[in-house]
Amino acid sequence: MLEAMLGTRERCPSDESQIPGGDARRLAMFFLLGWMSILGCSPGPAKQHSVSSKDVPSKVPAINSSKESGQTLEKASSRFLLEDRSKQLELNFAYQNDEDSGLLSIVESLGGGVAVFDFDKDGNQDVLAAGGGTFENKSTTRGVACGLFRNSGTRFESVTATATVVTELYSHGVSVADYNHDGYGDVLITGYNGLVLLENMGDGTFQHRPDNGFPVEPGWCTSAAWADFNQDGALDLYVARYVDWSFSNHPVCYSSVNGERDICPPKSFLPLPDLLLISDQHGRFLESANRNGLRKDGKGLGVLAVDIDNDSDIDVYVANDTTDNFLYLNDGVGQFNEVGLLHGVAVDDRSIPNGSMGVAAGDFDENGWIDLWVTNYERESNAMYQNQGQGLFQHVSRRVGVTAMGGGFVGFGTEFCDLDMDGRSEILVTNGHVVRFPSAAPLRQLPLILTLQDERFIKQFFPPENYFGAEHQGRGLATGDMNGDGTVDVVISHLSEPVALLMNSTVPVSPPFAFQLVGSESNRDAIGARVVARIGETEINRQIVGGGSYLSTSERTIRIPTFGSSKCSLKIYWPGQSTPQLLDITSQDGVVTIVQPLP
Repeated sequence: MLEAMLGTRERCPSDESQIPGGDARRLAMFFLLGWMSILGCSPGPAKQHSVSSKDVPSKVPAINSSKESGQTLEKASSRFLLEDRSKQLELNFAYQNDEDSGLLSIVESLGGGVAVFDFDKDGNQDVLAAGGGTFENKSTTRGVACGLFRNSGTRFESVTATATVVTELYSHGVSVADYNHDGYGDVLITGYNGLVLLENMGDGTFQHRPDNGFPVEPGWCTSAAWADFNQDGALDLYVARYVDWSFSNHPVCYSSVNGERDICPPKSFLPLPDLLLISDQHGRFLESANRNGLRKDGKGLGVLAVDIDNDSDIDVYVANDTTDNFLYLNDGVGQFNEVGLLHGVAVDDRSIPNGSMGVAAGDFDENGWIDLWVTNYERESNAMYQNQGQGLFQHVSRRVGVTAMGGGFVGFGTEFCDLDMDGRSEILVTNGHVVRFPSAAPLRQLPLILTLQDERFIKQFFPPENYFGAEHQGRGLATGDMNGDGTVDVVISHLSEPVALLMNSTVPVSPPFAFQLVGSESNRDAIGARVVARIGETEINRQIVGGGSYLSTSERTIRIPTFGSSKCSLKIYWPGQSTPQLLDITSQDGVVTIVQPLP
């Protein structure tokens, strides 16, 4: 175990003449407003009211509020103890975007993600970080090697060269899953005009699988989500794609602040349609976006795969930059119906599409339905979409205090994460600008920890010497227990700054039950499984999510606080199964592995 030390980017204007299906969009808005009136809410802020226990049912013990009288923004001096130990533990790595080349390409703004997973199955969580790339002669891209760091228990050892995770791809995303069901996590690297599948050989090395059936020219790929969409037991892939930038399509843009040349906004480019890659169960993938009902007008940056409507199949949510976000409901065999506008998660509470980057899924109100959280651009609010049941959502950022934090952030990596094991998940957000000369927010920005207190999210405040009290240009974010102490630690990537390893020494409210689910009939990683845990009278809902955050992958272990009890009753809804497995777990140290029973 590790020791205890251990010019402003403009929004894309709403222009129905440029949006396919403008009449359908207006019709969808008509039905959406009708649905909202049935729920007794208003699309405008005037009639929104303070949240009550009726609005946000809670089955988790309440936390005392820390409000400052007379202030709109509720503040709390943080009780969380997270310290950057990357230097001491030798996790030394920085993403490279080649901004010094002077190309001023939008490619430079995206940054890279991180993954937390145990690649060598020694019981310790390791770290993989995207490397980025360079612009050779301002005419072609060249990849910088990703950084793979093995957690030895006392330090992080770079094994990039010996593990052969070097690629020629200008990389952004790192998406991990056991696609071939051999017990070892494989890695998909996404980036500019490329997808690279690295198969974990189980001996500490990875092998590039060029015979995977991926498109020869996949376009600019960003985030990806593994999940079994057609319920055949094999993991498929949803790959978000961004815009059609190229060296030949590289317009010149200028800052509104000082008139100097700056990175162009996404509105300067056409969107690229996302990819849906369906496994043939033998290691190859078939591109089937057209056959499976995907839209072609998004500018995708974040994606997650999760069971939105509790029907035991895996749905998809996509965070698009300046265009409507997508919600794809699965019919059970991998055919998707895009319902984002009708179900209330495509736009904000003013019916405007946001500059969305990161996305996370969690049941913040503990009503048994997964809610959606999206990080957005400056002058916008991050979005909390509350699941009202059956996958119908309401934008509640104003109600739960999120809008009070202002629009001075450009949000990227994000996760729901119970840092102190009290049963309520905190929300973590990395922030940082994308242009050289921003006008409404600084280039480097504070990261956020938001806690739910008295049914409102409270921003935690830290001293300036703490990582969360200093400004950064954050991008990817992943979580996992790096030292086996039962609390969740955080890894964050940046632009122009090394990766941060934030070790969590917060005193837990109670030690956790920890579960690792292993699929047998379903996919081995159990992506899409729902867990309902009951401890005494308290019920907590969790899901194993594919994708999420921003370009990153977190550890998939489920942790539930014990609340002083030695027993936990579980209902496990395995992917594709509507009847739950029932289990009683007795408190014990370490992680309990639960294998899906065969029929």
